[in-house]
Amino acid sequence: MPSGTTERATERKSQRHLLYHRRETYAEKLDRNWAEILQELRILQTGLQLIAGFLMTLPFQARFTTLDEYARTLYLVLVVIAAVALLVVLTPLSVHRWLFRKQVKDRLVASGAWAAKVALGLAALLIMGTSSLIFDVVLGRWQSLVAGGVLCLLCIMMFLAVPAAISRFPEPTKLPETEVADRERDAEQGHGTREAHEPHDHGAEGSPAE
Repeated sequence: MPSGTTERATERKSQRHLLYHRRETYAEKLDRNWAEILQELRILQTGLQLIAGFLMTLPFQARFTTLDEYARTLYLVLVVIAAVALLVVLTPLSVHRWLFRKQVKDRLVASGAWAAKVALGLAALLIMGTSSLIFDVVLGRWQSLVAGGVLCLLCIMMFLAVPAAISRFPEPTKLPETEVADRERDAEQGHGTREAHEPHDHGAEGSPAE
């Protein structure tokens, strides 16, 4: 039984490799990875800018002066986190400018992946802290702590548990791109077979074909 299980696991692994095999060079793979990372960073940057903009306007509100020491401290911590998160998101831009045309795309992609992970964690802290601050001002201290704790659990579930659970799901036996490739290959093979079996009528020798 263990040997059979190992063989099935190896077969699934080799099948997954075939399903996701791309006809691209290593440089093309790095370019694709870099483009995907930039798209992720754009989404993060938009969310971080919205939260940071909200935090920057709070001191100019009349009710801000009534906040107690806890709320003011939480607010200042959130401002620092928002500033650091924006710096982290912008770091790949600086790295790209400094490493441009130096043939170090591997390090560029690695730095971008690191920045996306760190920025995602900082975004989770901002979501929890900002919501907790709002609950503290509108309702009270214990409601603020409950809201922050619930959002902390939700961030852990969405950002860590959900990706881990999805990675455990088995891949389908056929993907759409694989089915299309199979149909194209079958069509090519069928076309070649018909050409091999069709009689060739070249007409009279020396006469042009019509």
